[in-house]
Amino acid sequence: MRWWLAVLALMAAHGAALARVPDPAVQHADYTDPALWLCRPDLADNRCEVDLDATVIAPSGRMTVERYVPAKDPKIDCFFVYPTVSNDPGWISDFEANADEWDNIRLQFARFGSVCRQFAPLYRQGTLRRLRYPAGGRRPVGDPPPPGVGGYADVVDAWNWYMAHENEGRGVVLIGHSQGAVMLTKLIAEEIEGKPVQKQLVSALLMGGLVMVPPGQDVGGSFKSTPLCRAASQVDCVITYVTFRDRLPPPANARFGKARDGLRAACVNPASLAGGKGEPESYFLTKGFLNGSGGDIQPEWVRPARPIGTFFVKTPGLVTTECIQAGDFNYLALHLNAVPADPRTDELGGQIIRRTGVDLSWGLHLLDVDHSIGTLIRIVQKQGQAYLVRPPKV
Repeated sequence: MRWWLAVLALMAAHGAALARVPDPAVQHADYTDPALWLCRPDLADNRCEVDLDATVIAPSGRMTVERYVPAKDPKIDCFFVYPTVSNDPGWISDFEANADEWDNIRLQFARFGSVCRQFAPLYRQGTLRRLRYPAGGRRPVGDPPPPGVGGYADVVDAWNWYMAHENEGRGVVLIGHSQGAVMLTKLIAEEIEGKPVQKQLVSALLMGGLVMVPPGQDVGGSFKSTPLCRAASQVDCVITYVTFRDRLPPPANARFGKARDGLRAACVNPASLAGGKGEPESYFLTKGFLNGSGGDIQPEWVRPARPIGTFFVKTPGLVTTECIQAGDFNYLALHLNAVPADPRTDELGGQIIRRTGVDLSWGLHLLDVDHSIGTLIRIVQKQGQAYLVRPPKV
């Protein structure tokens, strides 16, 4: 009968876990609950503590393994809001995390643990089904949520809990991609700028979002007083961009990078903050792409093909990035440095696939973070050092 007792124990554990999941219809969740965090330093199941080793593929084709080393006692914090990843059937996701959220943390945020303490709240985001519905996808199940339930309201609740219970006056970096970048753009404008907490803003990394500035300016538009970052020693500033291939610039119907209302889309190249071209430090998934949204090409990272035993690959010098202004668009152009003598891949995937083919309106949205995450981490490290030694603001 031992097998039956084991089954009962598993059922009881599953029932207890379900009981801990907050009501998905509640207006304001209590972020004291560890179940509402994907990453928090006190969590027993901290999704930021994962294997992040990478296979480094040199231009010669030589492969070595880079071991990931987390920071032992980081002096600044990072607060992350993830992009649209939920495959839940409704208009917004529930409060039960699964591989949708966990995989994204591993791809876009966990590696920042080498420079900061990490906080990543679970929030009821607009789902992939909701995103795809206007383009001919299936209608989400049920009715749309009432105003003030989920989405931005959850992010504000999580932020307020973090500031009240965990921050303790520390500097903080805000990090978000896509839907997460939109949430944090609003959070900075409404909850941070012009308030005492602004003096604790180390920087904000807002990739694949909608940050706008006046033409030729670094401040104004989306933010009243928070400028674009132009040096790694600059703090209280923003790095933002949207990515397109250099040979496939934004089409007229592009979802990102287009001027509107007299403002231009902001673009900061992490690999060259002051402007111009640069080679970012990239960490790509060995197989697959963000949130299962396709990818027209699965790279063969080195030729002849060899087994790669890590979740990530690092490809020094493989890509170059540069901010481009063309017509109504400002964007980060990614160029693949395909050299005949280089045995590494001559192509990257990362474009979103529809039933009708490649959707060029999204550009390389799936790779917004991958292609520059190593460089962003190095910038955050330098910004943190600058923040810690600067005179305190009053």
